[in-house]
Amino acid sequence: MSKVLIHIHSGPELKNKATLGMLIAITAFKNGDEVNIFLAADGTHLLNIKSVGEVVGQGTGDLKNHLDELKENKIQLYVSGMSAKARGYNESLLDGYNAEFAMPDKLLTLSTESDTVLCY
Repeated sequence: MSKVLIHIHSGPELKNKATLGMLIAITAFKNGDEVNIFLAADGTHLLNIKSVGEVVGQGTGDLKNHLDELKENKIQLYVSGMSAKARGYNESLLDGYNAEFAMPDKLLTLSTESDTVLCY
């Protein structure tokens, strides 16, 4: 089992990057890997997606479906507290997820402790 960190800093306007990052995270989880996801910058907007069809990548799936899988499987999410605050989000953004706000030092720690780091 590998430790995988998926760092997503692309927002919903970059549909393919956002959905690909989530798809890879879910795939790694299903393959038995330990998965952490760190959302930063415009990636914080991804947790605000509420409807199927709102963000759909080309061949990479529907973001809402991916988010539902994250919730169901309790995949660990870290969300940049500074990025979220700068974009007007509060703790309610994390509702329903296995998530917490984190600072840049957490991203660095996760990066150095992971076997693989992928950025989208």
